[in-house]
Amino acid sequence: MITTETYTLANEITVPKLGLGTWMIEDDKVAQVVRDAVEIGYRHFDTAQAYANEKGVGEGIRTCGVDRKELFVTTKLEAGIKDYEGAKAAIEGSLEALGLDYIDMLLIHAPQPWGEFRKGEHFFEGNLAAWSAMEEAYKAGKLRAIGVSNFEKVDLENLIENGTVKPMVNQVLAHVSNTPFDLIEYTQSQDILVEAYSPVAHGKILDNAKIGELAGKYNVSIPQLCIRYALQLGLLPLPKSATKAHIESNAQVDFAISAEDMETLKTMERIKDYGDASMFPVFAG
Repeated sequence: MITTETYTLANEITVPKLGLGTWMIEDDKVAQVVRDAVEIGYRHFDTAQAYANEKGVGEGIRTCGVDRKELFVTTKLEAGIKDYEGAKAAIEGSLEALGLDYIDMLLIHAPQPWGEFRKGEHFFEGNLAAWSAMEEAYKAGKLRAIGVSNFEKVDLENLIENGTVKPMVNQVLAHVSNTPFDLIEYTQSQDILVEAYSPVAHGKILDNAKIGELAGKYNVSIPQLCIRYALQLGLLPLPKSATKAHIESNAQVDFAISAEDMETLKTMERIKDYGDASMFPVFAG
């Protein structure tokens, strides 16, 4: 089962190949979602300071009945924090909110504060300052791995060239009909794992007849096809669901998409409107 398979990060830490995304799952509901996912077999959970559900995720981790060492917890530094002291305080805040002695991985949520997302400024100095605090916490054992999210090539280069610890992960929006191949290729060439958030395009891909036809060919659901697509690109997909049946179905991806069908999926017409998912903290357009 995919939940037992792992990728190995540049620092030799292993991370389960499939994670559960928790964006837009409320804090008072997410603990049970985590426990349900653990029961199914998930061992990797993704949250963020901006999701306002770290407390619930931590509760789920602590009460799921599985040894903490078997679980991988990722959270993200709020995108607006671009200074050393702010990042240092936020790391302690996440540890406290989660109720954990260490965090498996911390990411900078975006190179820009959400209100400035993709507007031209790259906040190189601020990202390096925040990164310095993360490097310090990593070396102190509070974080087992550190990385980034939504970083473009130039943002990665800033940390690679000027930091003392290379990012281990770049978590980006990547799904059928919107896959940033150039960024993925560059990131992977730097021995940085690419994680794919919203691998099912926030559900906006579910009524795509062409993708539905391909899913039918493999006798799988559209989400299963999309998750498998990400895995075959060497990405780590983070499908989000609060429904136990969907969480379980999303892990049933033990099939292979042919090379020909992968090419078809790679060239699907891009989705431009994510509807109610086009809001903060994941999009700022």
